[in-house]
Amino acid sequence: MAFSGKYQLESQEGFEAFMKAIGLPDDLIEKGKDIKSTSVIEQNGDSFKVTVTTGSKVLVNSFTVGQEAELETLTGEKVKSVVTKEGNKLKVTLKGIESVTELVDANTLVNTLTLGNLTYKRVSKRV
Repeated sequence: MAFSGKYQLESQEGFEAFMKAIGLPDDLIEKGKDIKSTSVIEQNGDSFKVTVTTGSKVLVNSFTVGQEAELETLTGEKVKSVVTKEGNKLKVTLKGIESVTELVDANTLVNTLTLGNLTYKRVSKRV
């Protein structure tokens, strides 16, 4: 299955506790908790461009699977890391946060972020 497409956030679990743990200010957490973000994934072979728009905040990361890339974190910090692909899953670790993005079926994208014992799970549907 190809990741390419536009996805709208449908549900999320663990947002507030996770964002507090990574140091996001309370006012941004309060503003962001009810915003339905949109993700656009452009895939060309092993090269990806991921654009996530949450309100006025736009996060863009481009990478090639298996090659080091500079990626922006949720807090805006730039970190070098390597994204790996296992079947329908993209995996990367940024500053101790493990991110797994899985295309569970043709129209459902699940992104799970884990930091220690905290988990933030986002379910998005293709639009």
